[in-house]
Amino acid sequence: MDEYFLTALADLVLLIHLAVILFNVFGLIAIPLGAWRKWRFVRVFWWRALHVGILIVVALQAVLARVCFLTIWQSDLLQQAGVSASTEPLIQRWVVWLIFWPLPLWIFAAAYMAVLGFAIFLWWTVPPHFPRRSA
Repeated sequence: MDEYFLTALADLVLLIHLAVILFNVFGLIAIPLGAWRKWRFVRVFWWRALHVGILIVVALQAVLARVCFLTIWQSDLLQQAGVSASTEPLIQRWVVWLIFWPLPLWIFAAAYMAVLGFAIFLWWTVPPHFPRRSA
């Protein structure tokens, strides 16, 4: 495959990864704030289920000492393209710096489990509204 195409796919995977992270952080902030401010969207069932579901996947990967599949995909695409870190655009380097920290995996596992615990706590303290069944 063309190296530009592979690099573009790797960039897309990185942007998806960033979007997932922002979605999770947004949920952790918006749910308690939205409960206090009476925002209806923070109780939408599918949104809350997606939020907790993604956090479960993230925490489970960390506890099992697995690298995130998005990280693996991005890395594989960059390797196939023959791209080295020095040729990355500035914005991409900043995003990588924000997402990938050089810390031991156990720290991430503990942090992700704490975040998941907080999300589950929010599920009970700010319960979502379950969808109504139509007759």
